[in-house]
Amino acid sequence: MDEMLGGGVQSMSITEVFGEFRCGKTQLCHTLCVAAQLPKELGGAEGKVAFIDTEGTFRPERIKSIAARFGVDGDACLENISYARALNSEHQIELAEQLGNQLADGSFRLLIVDSIMAGFRVDYSGRGELNERQQKLNQHLSCLTRLSEDYNIAIFLTNQVQSDPGASSLFAATDGRKPVGGHVLAHASATRILLRKGRGEERVAKLQDSPNMPERECVYVIGEGGIKDST
Repeated sequence: MDEMLGGGVQSMSITEVFGEFRCGKTQLCHTLCVAAQLPKELGGAEGKVAFIDTEGTFRPERIKSIAARFGVDGDACLENISYARALNSEHQIELAEQLGNQLADGSFRLLIVDSIMAGFRVDYSGRGELNERQQKLNQHLSCLTRLSEDYNIAIFLTNQVQSDPGASSLFAATDGRKPVGGHVLAHASATRILLRKGRGEERVAKLQDSPNMPERECVYVIGEGGIKDST
């Protein structure tokens, strides 16, 4: 996946992964929480991680098992993760706006939001509230983009999918599904990756949009120690 992305998750921009339930989005987040703290010679960023959890999917024990795979202390890894549970979309927006105070010390390298649209989909339902939802989402994404640029950090978002009955054969790779959030989220995300299930524990990641890399796929496995090459 690092090779597909041209070295890894890019800083000073937003990377979005989307896919259906149980395709491995949160597992990728947990792996990144540890990988971002590794020394640079091991592909890490030697920095702390901020994690905004909108669905209650963060698991400290998962961090410890992934840390063990990399040969680092699990408790130390958890201490370097600044975690917050967002209760709704307004709370999610407030948490992002308050992050500037923490990020200012320069020790953070990654901000994860898992997932970006869950709260917005609950708080704004139906076509009558779609315009207001997109305006709020746009403001939130502008804040995240500003944080990434001001503090030179990578922003990693997970996103859900929805059925797209009007999808043509050109989009057959998405299996009739598309990421939620519309054009607002599409324009904000510099890099977009589709995740889907493969055989057994295999997962397939398809790079659909990137500012500097061609469209391509990679296959990886989700194991006890997080994600790893399928070989």
